[in-house]
Amino acid sequence: MRNIVVITLSSIIVALAYNLLLIPHEILSGGLSGIAIMLGIITPLNTGVLNLLLNLPLLILGVLKLGKRFIGYTILSVVVLSVSLYIIPVYKATQDPILASLFGGVIVGLGLGMIFRAAGSSGGFDIIAMLLSRKRDFPLGTLISAMNGIVVAISGFVFSWDAALLTLVSIYATGKVVDTIHTSHIKLTMMIITSKGEEVKQQLLEKLHRGVTIMDAKGAYSGEGRKVLITVITRYQLADVKATIKEADAKAFVNILQTTEVIGVFDRGIK
Repeated sequence: MRNIVVITLSSIIVALAYNLLLIPHEILSGGLSGIAIMLGIITPLNTGVLNLLLNLPLLILGVLKLGKRFIGYTILSVVVLSVSLYIIPVYKATQDPILASLFGGVIVGLGLGMIFRAAGSSGGFDIIAMLLSRKRDFPLGTLISAMNGIVVAISGFVFSWDAALLTLVSIYATGKVVDTIHTSHIKLTMMIITSKGEEVKQQLLEKLHRGVTIMDAKGAYSGEGRKVLITVITRYQLADVKATIKEADAKAFVNILQTTEVIGVFDRGIK
């Protein structure tokens, strides 16, 4: 329920940034939303309707590749964003296009980052970026920014190169804020000491795409046998992993360290 509320409110925040800051100055956002904004400006169709139609093929891809919960949250975000774009009137909140591009990008990045932290996305290029991030472990915001070069070029040819540069500022600000909030590329090493090693191991293997190393240990004071489980996760997964460990063994001792670098296979099952 918390994730649903966060995704709903964050999607509305993104729509506000579009209709109050970016669209009035013909500044595009990134990805398919940016293309939807452009088509909404040059055609009679509403941006919200276009955003929903453009996202349908990638939502189908997400269902096949990213799991039901993630794509369910993404569908929620796309629907709320599209409806909000349709309902919220387009109003020029500032007369300065530079301020509009900068703050519009920051607010969009804030909304997208919160959506990502709630285990969803706003659709479009975000789905492709999420797939690449899971496979190759790159910063998510950087991936999104890289794929948005085509949107900047389109903006230059359709509107003006001033608009293209303002779009670039907006997309750059969005990517930086997403990286700051989402932080999925930050790694953590978890050392779990538990008397229920098998139960904890099974829970981690079922819910994570990560390898787990198990060692035997003995308590210095009690002399009782323990299992030590070591795994590396992303910062984005921490809340889910802690809940998983607590479910398997509420008395487990867990030490969490930030990891500077990971060498070798990080994702279980990737060759």
